Amino acid sequence: MRLTLRAAGTAELELVWQRYTQPELWTTWAPQIRRVDCSADVLAVGVTGTVFGVVPNLGAAFEVVELDPEQHRWAWDVVAGPVRMHLDHASEARIGGGTSTTLVVDGPAAAVLTYAPIARLSLESLVRPPKA
Repeated sequence: MRLTLRAAGTAELELVWQRYTQPELWTTWAPQIRRVDCSADVLAVGVTGTVFGVVPNLGAAFEVVELDPEQHRWAWDVVAGPVRMHLDHASEARIGGGTSTTLVVDGPAAAVLTYAPIARLSLESLVRPPKA
């Protein structure tokens, strides 16, 4: 199943891109992520790692398969047990300020539909400006 999610907010594009490309920042905007073990500090094609959620010691392995800094787009393949998903992220500056972001999720219908609500919440947090 393929599902597209979108969010727009007032955070500037460069901040959104930084939040995406530095795995150590993922926990600041994605409430389902508690920890990330990653082979690099900044995303690049071929970077691998494991994302850990709310269940201790249960992680999802990932590999970054596409990255285009000029287009502010990246994609990764994520595997959790028998479930495989492909997630394609793109962000762009909005006219008048802020950023819009899109996530296309491909995977088994049950996994995609279960992930969608938390992914939408995460995207909305991603494009929110930092708290003062």
